[in-house]
Amino acid sequence: MNPSFGEPVETRPTQAEVEAAVRTLIAATGDNPRRPGLVDTPARVARAYGEWFAGYDQEPSKILSRTFDEADGYQEMVLLRSIPLVSTCEHHMAPITGRAHVAYRPRSRVVGISKLSRLVDAFARRLQLQERLTQQIAQTLFDTLEPHGVAVAIEATHGCMATRGVNQHGIDMVTKVWLGDFAADAELRREFLAALPLRSVS
Repeated sequence: MNPSFGEPVETRPTQAEVEAAVRTLIAATGDNPRRPGLVDTPARVARAYGEWFAGYDQEPSKILSRTFDEADGYQEMVLLRSIPLVSTCEHHMAPITGRAHVAYRPRSRVVGISKLSRLVDAFARRLQLQERLTQQIAQTLFDTLEPHGVAVAIEATHGCMATRGVNQHGIDMVTKVWLGDFAADAELRREFLAALPLRSVS
């Protein structure tokens, strides 16, 4: 696996070690990890981490392994809009929430639309940067399906900006990646962007 895609560590901590780490973090807040309201929190957090970071247990390219060639030569843009996205910023481990928009122009094969959503989720459920996440989704789709072109846009809110530091709310970050035909054809890019519910597409 490419390390830039978030290569898993060789040995993960045990459940007990994770819970001990959470108790340390609770104590760092100034609260008592042994008080009744918090005594079960370490176990809950350990289970939640299993969901939030489930992407490390997936090989994204395999999600796209089942394709179909019954599309009768369809080569126009296939676009799946507003895929819910939940990720975690690797700098502050704060939530990233938003939507991904994924498009491709098939060459000979198409993939079930649910697989596009699963591809986004597989990369999102890792420690991430939005810029890298956008690139990973696009590149994997491009390399695996070998379409004429791929476009990916992500709009997301970052908890590290909304809840600390500048404490600014209601701000979305938009990232875009163009590959193949989308990189070469400005009109195709405009068609993609015009179909999106983005507040800013320039």
